[in-house]
Amino acid sequence: MSDEDFPQADQVDGAPHPRQTSAFFGQAAAEAAFLDAFNSDRLHHAWLITGPRGVGKATLAWKIARFLLATPVPSEGDMFGAPPPPDTLEIDPNHPVHARIDALSEPGIFLLRRFFDPEKKRFKQDITVDETRKLKGFFALSSTDGGRRVVIVDAADDMNVNAANALLKLLEEPPANAVLLLISHQPARLLPTIRSRCRELRCNALDHGDIAQALASTGDQPDHDAAAIAALSGGSVGEALRMINLDGVGLYQMIISVAKTFPQADRPQALHIANLAAARGAEAKFDLTITLLDLFLSRLSKTGLGLALPEAVPGELEVLTKLSPDPNAAQKWAGLAAHLGDRARHGRAVNLDPAALVLDMLLAMNTVARDAAA
Repeated sequence: MSDEDFPQADQVDGAPHPRQTSAFFGQAAAEAAFLDAFNSDRLHHAWLITGPRGVGKATLAWKIARFLLATPVPSEGDMFGAPPPPDTLEIDPNHPVHARIDALSEPGIFLLRRFFDPEKKRFKQDITVDETRKLKGFFALSSTDGGRRVVIVDAADDMNVNAANALLKLLEEPPANAVLLLISHQPARLLPTIRSRCRELRCNALDHGDIAQALASTGDQPDHDAAAIAALSGGSVGEALRMINLDGVGLYQMIISVAKTFPQADRPQALHIANLAAARGAEAKFDLTITLLDLFLSRLSKTGLGLALPEAVPGELEVLTKLSPDPNAAQKWAGLAAHLGDRARHGRAVNLDPAALVLDMLLAMNTVARDAAA
């Protein structure tokens, strides 16, 4: 079986893979910046594509890859002269590069990502040095035709230390006509030496209109929950799809219902949320629960600082203003967010019982609500 027969770490459930995504929204500035560098003969050999998860970074990387592989490398003494500079990254949909990339059979491209372990039935924890060293063979085999070679690392955040150091050597001494596209959700976590050798392309969060268009292009068109999905997704199409697929709006409504009982937490409601996150095969639900709890804490902090937020679900605004009425309360919620974030990361690392972790987070919120009220 090929890798494509298994789940793919660089694909959002319910959405086409980024290499097969033709519709692209909200990142015109990043596209223009790359095209300007290309047309100005300032094409850097390494690009760090940054921004929140799910805003189109991988889609942009594949779009750039298609463009580079379909655009001939200029040759000296061309009798017909240089072609006019392109004004778009789009290529002819009938170009053979399209079909080869869709089938992952394009010899000029290498995809570096975490793979699915069929024996353990889960993704590998990180991108290893062994996978990164395969780049040496890729450049050796693909160097004969003199064309461009493109490497996509999705995501660079997933590389372990040894893999990062192996990639750094390539960034320091890049092969001819090679372009490396590193996708990063948290660039601050990368080695400073890697960041310094890349030019950054920033992808920003999408506005509500772009989110709606992007969801429509995937076939997902939420109706009465559209405003809630937009508010909870943070401008991320990937996050919006996760909210739709896992009923994130319903789960967030449960969190608001429990928070409404703070500082005398309704334990049965809290236990219900914890048990949902711990059900067999509910790893994705558990991850979403942690995300939504962190989002709730963030919205509490912003409310206490006087920042106006659109209500995500009915009754949320009442709960936010009750629990975080002033900057002092906002500071308490921000401190708890940092503490619980560390707890969640540690709990995942040591395989702590998901139900216990979620319940502990909810009870910690109840304690801070009591302190804030006092």
